[in-house]
Amino acid sequence: MSARPHTVRRPTTYAVTALALTGVVALAACSGAAEASSSGAGAGAAALSPSAAAAGVNTSPEQNRVTATKDEKAAALLPKAIRDRGTITAANAGAGGGTPPLVFTADDDKTVIGVEVDLAHLFADKLGLAVETPATSWENVFLGIDSGRYDVALTNVTVTEERKEKYDFATYRKDDLAFEAPKGGPWRVNSGKDIAGKTIAVGSGTNQEKILLDWNEANVRAGLPAATVKYFQSQTDYYLALSSHRIDAYFGPNPSVAYHVATGGQTEAIGHFSGAGDKLQGLIAVLTKKGSGLAEPYAAAINSAIADGSYAQVLKRWNLSTEGLEKSEVNPPGLPKTS
Repeated sequence: MSARPHTVRRPTTYAVTALALTGVVALAACSGAAEASSSGAGAGAAALSPSAAAAGVNTSPEQNRVTATKDEKAAALLPKAIRDRGTITAANAGAGGGTPPLVFTADDDKTVIGVEVDLAHLFADKLGLAVETPATSWENVFLGIDSGRYDVALTNVTVTEERKEKYDFATYRKDDLAFEAPKGGPWRVNSGKDIAGKTIAVGSGTNQEKILLDWNEANVRAGLPAATVKYFQSQTDYYLALSSHRIDAYFGPNPSVAYHVATGGQTEAIGHFSGAGDKLQGLIAVLTKKGSGLAEPYAAAINSAIADGSYAQVLKRWNLSTEGLEKSEVNPPGLPKTS
């Protein structure tokens, strides 16, 4: 998800079906995730849904996480109170079911799993800490950080200039968007011009909607055919529209697209773009309270996990290798403030 979804003005120069996508479809690089683990299929493979099992995705409660050894240099950067305590709380916004593969409920309908929880455990390993990964709502993630209830949060939070005024960040994934289309077609989206004349679904009020509408306006000004943008009420409606070819593609958060492509088997990603738009690579980061002293040790832990390959293992397990970073940074340039 790029920054928190915001209201955008829809131009009237082309058709818009006035229904809003929800659930996975409405996830805009900013919403939440839940609690989980790693490695391959693991002990719970028999409990997998058929589509997830066929894709090699473990959705059982037994996650058999990728683990890592403690990095003494990273651990030494921790505030003394955290080192002495030996534990850390890494919240996520997975309450209420979450969104796969970020944070969602396993096959037992109670265990929270997903890439964000896997990474919370991995980075805690590197810091030599035991970690708790409570699932809460998106709003309560920030309230919990503000109040000190949670030490950090790993829940698909995008770095923005506005958030940097109140929080410190250690980056760990790219914030990417993707176009999803029926498998096997020749169409690819490499730039905004490639959407001309197509029918595309997008979540209402999301960053990807703003990008799509901006591209469409530019194409119309350049004399290209307008795209038709459609909005649906539910994830099921979106999938039905895609499978019945009533839309050419869906433009949404890359993690959701990657998960559906892997588990559904009928679609493919035909283009990837930064959730921050053309001029900046959006970045997902560990959220910490400003001045807490936690961003630096987390960046060191993430870089240690990148170096030993455990980070890449976790991303591969959730089909998110394309979102991997070469290096974690503290408080890099974020999405600019909007008026």
